[in-house]
Amino acid sequence: MSVNRRARTYDEFRGLIDQLSTPAGLKRGLSLQLRPTDVVISPFAKCGTTWLQQIVHGLRTRGDMDFDDISRVIPWIEVGTDVGLNLTAEQVAEPRAFKSHLPYDSLPKGGRYLVSLRNPGDSSVSMYRFMEGWFIEPGAIPIEEFVRRQYVNREGGNYWAHLLSWWPHRHEEHVLLLAYEEMKADLPGTVRRIAEFIGVDLDDELLEIVVHQSSLAFMTEHKDKFDDLLDRERSERVIGLPPGSDAAKVRAGTVGARKAELSPKTQAALDAVWTAEVSPRLAFADYDELLEELRTGG
Repeated sequence: MSVNRRARTYDEFRGLIDQLSTPAGLKRGLSLQLRPTDVVISPFAKCGTTWLQQIVHGLRTRGDMDFDDISRVIPWIEVGTDVGLNLTAEQVAEPRAFKSHLPYDSLPKGGRYLVSLRNPGDSSVSMYRFMEGWFIEPGAIPIEEFVRRQYVNREGGNYWAHLLSWWPHRHEEHVLLLAYEEMKADLPGTVRRIAEFIGVDLDDELLEIVVHQSSLAFMTEHKDKFDDLLDRERSERVIGLPPGSDAAKVRAGTVGARKAELSPKTQAALDAVWTAEVSPRLAFADYDELLEELRTGG
C-alpha cells in the first residue's frame, strides 16, 4: 500500500485497519487494573459508544467541554497506549471512564460496564459511512460488499459474539445494558439511568446540561471533538492515510437507516446470521424481539 492512499478493496481496508493498534498496546490495555468505581463503555463499534462517552463525561464534570477529542478524556483501552495515553493516570473527574469495543469475557474485570446495543443493519451502515473517506476511498468498495464481509462473514470484528457475550449479564449490578433505539426515544430517561449507575448525584440543572450537550444538534455543532483526532493522527503518521480525512463520528444517528441503504438481499443475509447465531442461544427471532425484552426489563 502506497503512502497517502485509502483502501480501494476490502482486503486493503482490512490490511490498513489492522495496523491501528499493536499487539503490545493491546496487551498493556488489557492489563489495566480497574477500580470498582471505574466505568468501561463497551458497545460494539457504531452502536452508541461516543454518545455514551459524552453522557458520562458530562455527568461527571457538569458539562466540561475542554477537550480536543472525547477519547483523550475517556481513553480507548485497546489503543490508548498506542496513541500515547497513560491509561493508569488519574482523570479530570471521578469516576474514571474508559472506552472499549470488546465483548464481556475479553475485558479487564473489577469495574462497571456500560453497553448499548443497536440493530445490526443500522450498525453496519454506520460503520461503512464512518470508514468511507477515512480508511476507504469514497465509492471504491460497495456498501453491500462491506457489510457482507464485515458483518455476515465476520472478517473484521464480530457483532454477534459481542451481543451474545453481554446479554447474559444484563441483570448484574455492575452492568447496564441499553439500546441505541431507546436512547433516541428517551434521552432524559437514559441520562437518569446512567447517572444512577455510575454514582453521580443528578439535579435538574445537571440533567438539563447533559441532555443538551448529548443531543445530536449539539454534538454535530461540536463534531470536531468527536472526530477520532488521536486515532486519525496515528493513522496518518503510522499507516500513511491521507491527512485531513473525515473521521467524524457524529452523523445522522438514524434508526432504520438499513432500510434505505441496504438491499433486501443483504438485509436477508444479516437476518440469516441472526437466525443461525442468536436465535438458538437467546430464543429471539430478530433484533426487535430482543429490544422488546430489554425494554420491558426481561
